[in-house]
Amino acid sequence: MANAVRFYETGGPEVLRWEDAVVGDPGPGEVRVRHGAVGLNFADTYFRTGLYPAPLPAGMGVEAAGTVEAIGSGVTGVREGDRVTYTGSPLGAYSTERIMPAEHLITLPGGIGFDTAAATTMRGLTTAYLLRRIAPLKRGDTVLLHAAAGGVGSIFTQWANLLGINVIGSVSSDRKAEIARANGCAHVIVYTRENVAERVREITDGAGVPVVYDSIGASTFETSIDSLARRGLLVCFGTASGPTPPINAMQLAVKGSLYVTRPALADYIADPAERAELAGELFGHIAAGRIDVSINQRYELRDAVAAHRDLEAGKSVGASVFAV
Repeated sequence: MANAVRFYETGGPEVLRWEDAVVGDPGPGEVRVRHGAVGLNFADTYFRTGLYPAPLPAGMGVEAAGTVEAIGSGVTGVREGDRVTYTGSPLGAYSTERIMPAEHLITLPGGIGFDTAAATTMRGLTTAYLLRRIAPLKRGDTVLLHAAAGGVGSIFTQWANLLGINVIGSVSSDRKAEIARANGCAHVIVYTRENVAERVREITDGAGVPVVYDSIGASTFETSIDSLARRGLLVCFGTASGPTPPINAMQLAVKGSLYVTRPALADYIADPAERAELAGELFGHIAAGRIDVSINQRYELRDAVAAHRDLEAGKSVGASVFAV
């Protein structure tokens, strides 16, 4: 019997339920995947709380890796026995096996294990579009990254170093500062005792940075704006502290003719060719050892409630996965 984590109402971690599940056979354009590992992402909590609306009842999770066990009619991109990973809709990755649209799957290259794939597909592809698609950064540029010791932050900093980009990392504690430095941050700011915008100005000789990457949202928006150079870009790609406040267009002018974007991963991997290009670059770096993936938290899938509590309490550092 397969198992899955589902929720029937929005709320705290306690709304998650571990249940038996009937999977069935794949239909046209679908495959059945048996999971080897499942990713745990802060974005999962947005669906659980209702910040990201989902029809209820719903499955939980958007990222996993495993083996194709059966294929439906019309499927040409993958075969039975292929090792695959995915990120994105539909919800339901917190499961031992499931039916998935074949078009969403990414074939795993040799040397990339299920744990590594489940820990990096969403974070790694997010990093890929942030660094390779959003802004025309060049070698020697300096950027500000909030949550620099987190799952995206750890991959982002290593990848930025490969591109010759200097990262100023903002973190909440000395422990996380050590992790950020180990991953290659050129400068680390502990925001609980330092003024981030002031430190950014000091580090950049008053100029500010051309790009700020902000996955925190409400509590960091003003700091991010104040850290930007003239005509700088604020990339709001997460809302860990709550939604980004409404944007005052005149404030952007007063602060230096600034730009703001709120990108979504789905729009950067919707095209199969672009997704394959970004995934190929990501997994190529990992397979070659140029980007190290540290899985710092592991949970049993049935312990999703505890995992979400740890995530929201800030206890997680770097990547987390569920064993299946």
